[in-house]
Amino acid sequence: MIKAIFFDLFFTLICPQYNEEANENDILKITAEEWEHYAEKDELYMERALGKIKDEKQIIVKIIDSMPYKVSEQQVLEILTLRQNRMKNALCKVDETILHTLKEIHDKGIKICLISNADVIDSKYWSESPLADYFDEVIFSCDVGMMKPDASIYEYAIRKVNVAADESLFVGDGGFDELAGAKRVGMKAVFTEYLDIKEGKKRARLLEESDYYIRQFDELLKIEGI
Repeated sequence: MIKAIFFDLFFTLICPQYNEEANENDILKITAEEWEHYAEKDELYMERALGKIKDEKQIIVKIIDSMPYKVSEQQVLEILTLRQNRMKNALCKVDETILHTLKEIHDKGIKICLISNADVIDSKYWSESPLADYFDEVIFSCDVGMMKPDASIYEYAIRKVNVAADESLFVGDGGFDELAGAKRVGMKAVFTEYLDIKEGKKRARLLEESDYYIRQFDELLKIEGI
């Protein structure tokens, strides 16, 4: 019997998509890919995702400081606003199949918990998201100083929900080796490609690491014990 399901956030429940109007990269007149190259560099990302930087403006300044561009104070503020809006839109415009599936799980009395590697901008608008209605516990890495795939964040989450690891599922798209991390602490891992399709060797590895695979999100309801 499954007593708790733990979910990743990005590319599992939401996608912070770039829109057609304006995004962070447009202020600098660069591509989204180039912006991501700098914004998601390991050292910078870990610093903010571990909560070492919690000032939103400073997060943007640190990204820009790693780039070969001169940016005005006004541009920094514009980039921050665009990033905030992109994350807010992702959290507030959630796929209906995902919401329906979470409601079904919630109505069965199964505990639902979020484990997300995220900074303070990523998590800022969580309370405004329709997702928030279904979660018993929410764990953002920037709040607890731990990140997936470290065992400590899964173990912390399990204690918060007060269940055993072998009574739990972890559902994710496989980023940050999160599925392998969940399995190392005794959870069953569910690999989802509902929002993001993986390719080649990475996909093969994630399939091998997982106990279950779902292509459609509501297939989660068919897993034994739910």
